[in-house]
Amino acid sequence: MPTLEVLRAFAQSVADNYRTDVDAQPEDQLKRPIQNLLEGLGDEFEKRVTSRTEVRVADIHGRPDVGVLVHDLLCGYIELKAPDIPVNPAHFRGANKRQWDKFKALPNLIYTNGSEWRLFRSGEQIGRVVRFGGDASLVGADAIRLQDAEALERVFVDFLNWEPIVPATPNGLASAIAPICRLIRDDVLLALSDEDSNLSILAGEWRDYLFPDTDNARFSDAYAQTLTYALLLARLSGEENLRADNAAEALRSGHGLLARVLEIFSDPQAREEIRTGADLLERIIAAIPVEQLRDRHPDLWLYFYEDFLAEYDPKLRKDAGAYYTPPQVVQAQVRLIDRLLVNKLHRPLGFAESSVLTLDPAVGTGGCRLAEIGSGSRFQSENWWGHLWGRKR
Repeated sequence: MPTLEVLRAFAQSVADNYRTDVDAQPEDQLKRPIQNLLEGLGDEFEKRVTSRTEVRVADIHGRPDVGVLVHDLLCGYIELKAPDIPVNPAHFRGANKRQWDKFKALPNLIYTNGSEWRLFRSGEQIGRVVRFGGDASLVGADAIRLQDAEALERVFVDFLNWEPIVPATPNGLASAIAPICRLIRDDVLLALSDEDSNLSILAGEWRDYLFPDTDNARFSDAYAQTLTYALLLARLSGEENLRADNAAEALRSGHGLLARVLEIFSDPQAREEIRTGADLLERIIAAIPVEQLRDRHPDLWLYFYEDFLAEYDPKLRKDAGAYYTPPQVVQAQVRLIDRLLVNKLHRPLGFAESSVLTLDPAVGTGGCRLAEIGSGSRFQSENWWGHLWGRKR
């Protein structure tokens, strides 16, 4: 069985690494063997599997140890633990618990200490736990039995064949992207704790030129939401390659300001500090079934923010007052005011009178404006993006 030989080579290299006298982090001794294992399994499964090790931020646990790509597309992540740490999240404490609370949002994640393996999808364990017959760090190739190879092969077949499946409903779409948006928000906030990070420099410039009262929490939240909505809008505009320059170009003609903000936020050095969430967000949004969504929900963009905010941050939704008003209610309100303008305030053309000005300080999705659109009314509003950055908690 080819997988058996690949795994035995992996286990032996783990043991060889741990036998050295070099003082190093225990998890780091697994990185190169894991990368070699992934390449070997890729050859067996006839897939081009590559991997990259994440740059860790000391004591913050900001990123999984290994990112895995299949045919150059992000597939998932592997988080490594020392051989003496069981990889059961139910038993995690301290830093490991805080790390799990963050990583459980990831849709395709393996936890392993080299001898025990668990696959998780959005915090739920998939399949059974695989444990080798011995400790790979101690006994090397002798830890691997045939049944171990067969069980772990099934885990990796599942892991390497992951594809994002994004539902073609507003609620389903919100449920798919909200956890990743929270992950980005948390990564930004962590990066801002380092005054020398690229995101800290970007946030400082943002405050100097635009929003001087924006604290770290609000900047992180608005950054994550703005990035998410910019990529969503680019995808719904037909863009399939959601790298920053392509997405910004797709937005430039109709959403010039948002395109420029996306370019600034996607500075390569700043993006590196949120790569885990940003890569996943791009991959998931790229899989959105745009035509199905448009056919079933032609007004998706108009009312989606409420669904998204309910999943992303229910308290923020309540504070922002982001609640859906049915079009029938909006139309009734607009007709009532129009009649008052005509019958009580002596404006025969109602909203279309040149002396009538509509003000909406929290326009949201512009439901009232859409109801008035045929009347020729003048309308001033605070758009979603300005509201997002300028709101008070």
